[in-house]
Amino acid sequence: MSDAFVPEFPTTPAPAMEWDAWGVAESRRHLSAQVTDLLQQALGVSAEQSPPPAEADATLRESALAPNLVAELRELLGADNVRTDTASRLRHSGGKSTPDLLRRKATEPQDAPDAVLLPGTHNEVMALLRFCAAEGVAVVPFGGGTSVVGGVDPVRGRYAAVVTLDLRRLDALVDLDPVSGVATLQAGVTGPQAEQVLGAHGFSLGHFPQSFQFATIGGFAATRSSGQASAGYGRFDDMVEWIRVATPAGSLDLGRGPASAAGPDLRELFVGSEGTLGIITEVGLRVHPVPERTAYQAWSFPDFETGAAALRSVVQSGSAPTVMRLSDEAETGINLALSGDIGGDSPTAGCLAITTFEGTDAHVDARYAEATTLLAAVGGTALGEGPAKSWEHGRFDAPYLRDALLNAGAIAETLETATRWSNLSNLRTAVTTALTESLTAQGTPAIVMCHISHTYPTGASLYFTVVCAQAADPLAQWATAKRAAGDAIVAAGGTITHHHAVGVDHRPWMESEVGPLGGRILRAVKDAIDPAGILNPGKLIP
Repeated sequence: MSDAFVPEFPTTPAPAMEWDAWGVAESRRHLSAQVTDLLQQALGVSAEQSPPPAEADATLRESALAPNLVAELRELLGADNVRTDTASRLRHSGGKSTPDLLRRKATEPQDAPDAVLLPGTHNEVMALLRFCAAEGVAVVPFGGGTSVVGGVDPVRGRYAAVVTLDLRRLDALVDLDPVSGVATLQAGVTGPQAEQVLGAHGFSLGHFPQSFQFATIGGFAATRSSGQASAGYGRFDDMVEWIRVATPAGSLDLGRGPASAAGPDLRELFVGSEGTLGIITEVGLRVHPVPERTAYQAWSFPDFETGAAALRSVVQSGSAPTVMRLSDEAETGINLALSGDIGGDSPTAGCLAITTFEGTDAHVDARYAEATTLLAAVGGTALGEGPAKSWEHGRFDAPYLRDALLNAGAIAETLETATRWSNLSNLRTAVTTALTESLTAQGTPAIVMCHISHTYPTGASLYFTVVCAQAADPLAQWATAKRAAGDAIVAAGGTITHHHAVGVDHRPWMESEVGPLGGRILRAVKDAIDPAGILNPGKLIP
């Protein structure tokens, strides 16, 4: 710990998300007449918005946690930190994917954890893991509850009961080393809390995924999160300097310096392990000074291939902006139709790209000038800063629109992948075709949109958004389409997930991703540190 540094707690409590929707109630979206007309004309959606289900109508499966175990847990944590009430269990019954929210609307009893536990220290997490391993109780770690792949589903598996460990009380800035640019944050600190407490010292983490407002440091680490500013600051796993992990077999403190040759990097076993190998309680992270300035520029490209080539030229030159993303023709057109005009000299066709640049004045000016020259040389038309600022203003709001579409009778869901630049067009075509054909065959033609969300010298990620009318059984409808898309991703040489993680939803493709031997290695590691197998069963490990 840095000399004389006193651990700090964020002053603003993190808001709790709605039980049946993304985010908070005051930000719920209502569809305009323009949007409902578009849904009716393009997809045959009735657009008659249904009221959200009432919490009082939700029913849960009875808690299977024996009363004597509840009493012992309260001895460990205190009565207030062991919750078996319906409201607490309901709010930890899963994540926020479209299937999650469709299940919330069901009238039959829903799965939920048998208790919600709120440890306040690393040692309390350790004590809970030892207790649950001894009693055969499954444990699901829970940060912000933003998973869209079933990562926090209360899977009981072969165990008598399942509990959720909510890490919200682990919300401190433990240490700040301003000389080295490293901050240690507890796992329950949310994105806004991290920026608040670091900003008070003149620093920023700069990690802004779409889940930023609710997701936590521990969740970012456990899922290899990638923020919208990854072109400038890297993925979250790039920022990790050290981690503290609680496992049933003991504690681990991993990472002693900026680099090491002391064997395989064991941090890599836990960053991305999704709570199946241990529970991350603290993370040491690379931070940077709060930027002096941000510059914005939007671009129009005649087609997706031209825009992708332009982004590749920038990232391979080493002059990448802080944010750099490209929407395909369908996404650009839909966004224009929804907004009417996104500002500046908005394109009427083609593809929209967004760039932003953060840092000192000199650093911003240099990168802005070089990137502008490269993008223009490959066919880009500068649109001014208006569309880029408009995107930034609403960059966390897409899930609210998704929820409104669900209530209107549409399916709205996303999936993502990544591949090398040379394979990007092939992968995009394969996934778009698989989704389109699967949903059309079910009688629900779809709009499939795509954008490049993250770029690397050797490749990029593709983020797909799918909208169609709901079938009679929308859960089965989307499962069929998702399976077709996953198979297409694997066949076309993409990764099954770039930043959404594996969870339950992508687990069927994990052996294709890592191979049979890779699966055996993961299972062997789990057997060594979680011999009872209680940690987040049913997730990640094939």
